[in-house]
Amino acid sequence: MDPEFWHKRWSANQIGFHLPQVNPYLQRFWPQLGLPEETRVLVPLCGKTLDMLWLAEQGCSVLGVELSEKAVTDFFREHQLEPNVSEEGAFKVFRAGAIEIRCGDFFALTPLDVADCATLYDRAALIALPAPMRERYVAHLQRILPDCVGLLITLDYNQDEMPGPPFSVGHDEVQRLLGGGWQLEVLLEQDVLGESWKFLQAGVKRLDERVYLLSRL
Repeated sequence: MDPEFWHKRWSANQIGFHLPQVNPYLQRFWPQLGLPEETRVLVPLCGKTLDMLWLAEQGCSVLGVELSEKAVTDFFREHQLEPNVSEEGAFKVFRAGAIEIRCGDFFALTPLDVADCATLYDRAALIALPAPMRERYVAHLQRILPDCVGLLITLDYNQDEMPGPPFSVGHDEVQRLLGGGWQLEVLLEQDVLGESWKFLQAGVKRLDERVYLLSRL
């Protein structure tokens, strides 16, 4: 999966992964993190998620990272925000209020870029990546992130029944990928097949969604 795949998806508006509302799991479980106001939150592969607005409304400082410039410009335009735009290293950086989005390759992020991030929020990053890239993604997170806590949301289904993305990332894989560097706690596990028409149409017989609380070891 190369960058052109995602550029084409955004260009064609094939963005079924984009939620038209704030993720209810974020609203439900965020308070459990017990974070102070102005906490800096890293949102990898952020797209134009409304979750960033919600986090900013909670008093957080948001750092999104997104490959597609269309996604970034759409986010600010759709919410009537006028960002300041600058070129910083490998990224084109958009800033408006408490929200900053770095447009470019996530793997170009450096420890300095995220040095003040105390929290990670991953709703659709890990599950957007095929297996080899998931390994690389987690390794990069562990290299650049300081001590922090976070929320991770995954999907688990029979990958043979439907190709990703979003990809299936089961509990065993989450433990294998993250268990060495993070303490994991499952906050929620539930079957969401009945509300997922794309998976039903593909003949998927089981679709479990999990929410994890992450803490760096």
